[in-house]
Amino acid sequence: MQSVHERGFTTAGLREITARAGVAQGSFTNHFASKEEFGVAILDHYFQQIEAVIQQTLLDATRSPLNRIRAYFSAITELLAAAEWRYGCLAGNMSLEAAEHSESIRLCLVDIFARWTAPFASALRAAQSAGEIAPGLQADDTAAALLEAWHGAMLRMKIERSPAPLERFQRLTLPALLAESAPTRHQGIEEIS
Repeated sequence: MQSVHERGFTTAGLREITARAGVAQGSFTNHFASKEEFGVAILDHYFQQIEAVIQQTLLDATRSPLNRIRAYFSAITELLAAAEWRYGCLAGNMSLEAAEHSESIRLCLVDIFARWTAPFASALRAAQSAGEIAPGLQADDTAAALLEAWHGAMLRMKIERSPAPLERFQRLTLPALLAESAPTRHQGIEEIS
């Protein structure tokens, strides 16, 4: 997983992956029918690590709902800092690199992002119930938008090798998305204008 995260899915070769894992190249084919199947396995493993962060932050009932959301982004920022702002998110990287060329990886990513969005939506609903954010906010759409904007910030972070895009997200984007509710899907254009 680390080889793919650091070098990219298409760039990291089987020889490098097996050498780093300390196994013979033939062992790879005993466990995976293809590199694509391996890609799905490393995405699943990677998301287990993200789920641990979700458990410690978004699902932490000792924090207020809004603080859970902020804690998640702070925890991920710390992990990115430890990597010196270089590698970003493996799921985001593979979304850009492999999803167009592998249907099984694309479908795995669809599932991962759905599972990733759900605890954000739950925290947003809890924040609404607690009066921390606007009651009219569409929690599912806002949760998806938060992750989409965050992944854009991580992409820019990788390019610049700087925390500045993540800081802007937390300072500007996060409060803007939570400050007011977007129009509901049922409102007509004349109601919006």
